[in-house]
Order: sequence, then C-alpha cells, then structure tokens
Amino acid sequence: MKNKLYMQLIFIVSLVATLGSLYFSEIREYIPCEFCWYQRILMYPLVIISLIATIKDDYGARLYIRVMSIIGFLIGLYHYGLQKFDFLKDNLNACSDGSCAGVFINWFGFVTIPFLSLTAFFIIIVLTFLIKKGNKNE
Repeated sequence: MKNKLYMQLIFIVSLVATLGSLYFSEIREYIPCEFCWYQRILMYPLVIISLIATIKDDYGARLYIRVMSIIGFLIGLYHYGLQKFDFLKDNLNACSDGSCAGVFINWFGFVTIPFLSLTAFFIIIVLTFLIKKGNKNE
C-alpha cells in the first residue's frame, strides 16, 4: 500500500514541476535556458513513467525514475550554483549568451527556478528510496 502512495506522490511532484515549468515559459513568457531544457527533458517523462507505474503497480520503475532524477538534480544543482556563485559564472561555457545565470524569480532571496527544479528532483529521489522491492501489496 505504501509503495502505491509513494509512486502517486512521485507522479504529483513531477506533474506539479512540469506544470510549473510550463507556467513560467508559456504564461510568464520566461525563455528557458539550455540547462532549463535539460532539466525539463528529465522531468517531463517522469510524469508519464510514474503514472504508468502507479496504474500497473510496477514499482521496478523506481530505478529508472531514480536515475533520471539524480541526473536532473545534479544539473539543477549546477544551474543553481551558476545563479548564486560568481566563481561559477566566470567559467560559464554552456550558454553562449549567459542566460543560464539569469534569475527570473528570487523568492526569499534564494528560491529560483533551478532551486525549484532541484527540490522536486530531490523529493522524487527520496520517494524512490522509500519504495520497497517485493509484491504489489507492500
């Protein structure tokens, strides 16, 4: 029973993150930078994977979700560092126009879009570790 709940929570977190990124780009019209796209490429499929895993009670999907989330977390962490630490901005090679270091939101002085992304990936990673191997009713 807990496994199903954790997979449902993964679905909800990934769906909220996906809708949030679409809100920022389509409604607020913030242009996503290169690192934002990488994070989207890793987050969007998690919605579908976790939905199918929830419906089919396939908790083995946690491994795929975990790997994608760890990669997304690391990209988000680096992206957040680009925004907050000057020594990383100096070596910015990924984005030729420097937009990866741009800050569209800065709630409470530290919550930026990459911070929201890495928080979502972190929550998903933790949830994948809570899902146990075994039968469907665990």
